[in-house]
Amino acid sequence: MSLIELREATAGYNGHKILHDVSLSIRQGERVALVGRSGAGKSTLLRLFYERVKGDAALVPQDFGLVKALSVFHNIYIGRLNKHSVWRNLANLVKPLQSEVDGIRPVAARLGLEEKLFDSVGTLSGGQQQRTAVGRALYQQETILLGDEPVSSVDEHQARTILESIADSKKTVILAMHDTALALEYSDRVVALRDGRVVFDETCDGMTPADLKPIYGG
Repeated sequence: MSLIELREATAGYNGHKILHDVSLSIRQGERVALVGRSGAGKSTLLRLFYERVKGDAALVPQDFGLVKALSVFHNIYIGRLNKHSVWRNLANLVKPLQSEVDGIRPVAARLGLEEKLFDSVGTLSGGQQQRTAVGRALYQQETILLGDEPVSSVDEHQARTILESIADSKKTVILAMHDTALALEYSDRVVALRDGRVVFDETCDGMTPADLKPIYGG
């Protein structure tokens, strides 16, 4: 049974069409990588998926979507704001509750952020901010995660830590990826786009980055 179903979907912004007649089906439990050149339509497709399941999914946006005046702890905590009362959220904003700190610390530690837990996000590097955004998504209780280039600002070691954390925490994963080697390693299906159209949709078994070079004109 399909978790997300698109049939000849078209999407764009400000009257400019980006996706053209896209038909795709995503099943529960799949790990899908979206690949293609910049501007191919990956982010637009990811947002279209998110619109279909946003009540049941966590999102790592390309711009991170963080509140830079708040700490790493509070930005991760935001992932479960809707699980608590307004009064509890306000109290936790003023003085972090120990039970919430204990719940968030392991998430931050796995992403190498434990020592930055109470630092303002605005003081962090781009890679640390990206890991915070991933931490917020991991902390959400939804089993679906959608990520728009979630490892673009970190090195390969940190990228693997992030992707392994996502794989361990979420059942269904859809990631727009630039690094095709990592995309193939951490996914079971790859969907390639060119000029807003799906041109390739295959399982990752036995596939190598060289197989995807034609998508990039290589």
